[in-house]
Amino acid sequence: MKLNIVNFTIFLFTILSFSQTKSYDDQMKWMKGWTNFDPNHEDYPEAEEKLPNIINTDSYLSNDVVYLMSGNVYIIDNATLTIQEGTIIRCDTEDASSLVVTKGSRLIAKGSKTLPIVFTSNNTKRSRNPGDWGGIIVIGSGKVNAATSKTVEGNFLPQYAEYGGSREDENTTEMSYVRIEYAGKKINQSKELNGLSLYALGKNSILHHIMISYSADDSFEVFGGSANMNNLISFKAKDDDYDFTLGYTGMLDNILAIRHPYISDSSGSYAIEADGYDPKSGLDATRILSEIHIKNATLINLSDISNYKFTTAAISSKNMAKLNVTQSRISGFANVVLFDTSYTSYTDLENKFLLENSIFNVHGPTVIAKSQFATIGNIDQLLKYNMYTKHFQAVDNVFVDPFHRKHPKFTIKDSDTYTVMQ
Repeated sequence: MKLNIVNFTIFLFTILSFSQTKSYDDQMKWMKGWTNFDPNHEDYPEAEEKLPNIINTDSYLSNDVVYLMSGNVYIIDNATLTIQEGTIIRCDTEDASSLVVTKGSRLIAKGSKTLPIVFTSNNTKRSRNPGDWGGIIVIGSGKVNAATSKTVEGNFLPQYAEYGGSREDENTTEMSYVRIEYAGKKINQSKELNGLSLYALGKNSILHHIMISYSADDSFEVFGGSANMNNLISFKAKDDDYDFTLGYTGMLDNILAIRHPYISDSSGSYAIEADGYDPKSGLDATRILSEIHIKNATLINLSDISNYKFTTAAISSKNMAKLNVTQSRISGFANVVLFDTSYTSYTDLENKFLLENSIFNVHGPTVIAKSQFATIGNIDQLLKYNMYTKHFQAVDNVFVDPFHRKHPKFTIKDSDTYTVMQ
């Protein structure tokens, strides 16, 4: 039988895509051993020692002590705080507490698969809530594209809140096998802290195997800098899972975002929000816009036919950010990507956005662009090198065991319901 070239190409693409998907399922074994998808039932030991609010000399936290962080703790004067694997830091819910690593200082928090480092609420089990405490703020001297104010968000001492510079090679922090639970405290209507805020980190910073659960704002927010990251988990954040702005340029590999359709910020929340720059800070014309490369992402909204109408797009791209996403899976959202009005032509979209060799399952238009040109042509063609479900599928029809309380499994099910964008 003679095989049509177009059909053969589609067939070959399908085989390659599923081959890479199965390979990625194998890679997801990196989640085993150190994660906790049910932290509200974890019976953490009581805190024994309070951290000082100023750390100005090299210091070490040992895992044979459970620490209490009460009020903001600042690492200053080029000091390094080293945290031993298996250490637990309980965070005060009454006196708003955050760990602030100031410019020139360093945080070395290197847990292990069997002994992760845990930052969590000081409330007892079954009474912990998103926003119980502030979060972790790491401030570097790398590049940002802000034209004006360069102080971190939140009510922090101004002498310790400045960020940014020209030290692109700086090793600002080393974090691995770290869990951050119930952070993201809301200060006021316009100021909310994230689980982990990374400001202008140098490219020699090391961040991998980090899980952020139940953040009341973003899980990860990255303000400029050029640090690459991998093996990251955001679990049921109220706002964005991964937020990039101020000219961040870097690569993320193996990231997981698990959202719930009933958990969202009033302004709209996304698995990925990419900002080319922050309009509130203005754009330094000598600096570049954000350029983010993401490989092996699994972005899931735990929706089904009864609640999918509460979902938003998986990705929000704004202010001419450039975003490349490959070998990934997007499921349960209203749309794949939402573009703001800064993208004024189809050429802008082609030059600034790529989704390739991926699978998606959404219930609305795949691409939404707010500019007037959006009605011209078929903007769905942006996604032509991907596969999609013929009809919207509930999350448990797509993934093996996504609702298991302690050990959810996000392996994609074998299915004949996928087709190739043409």
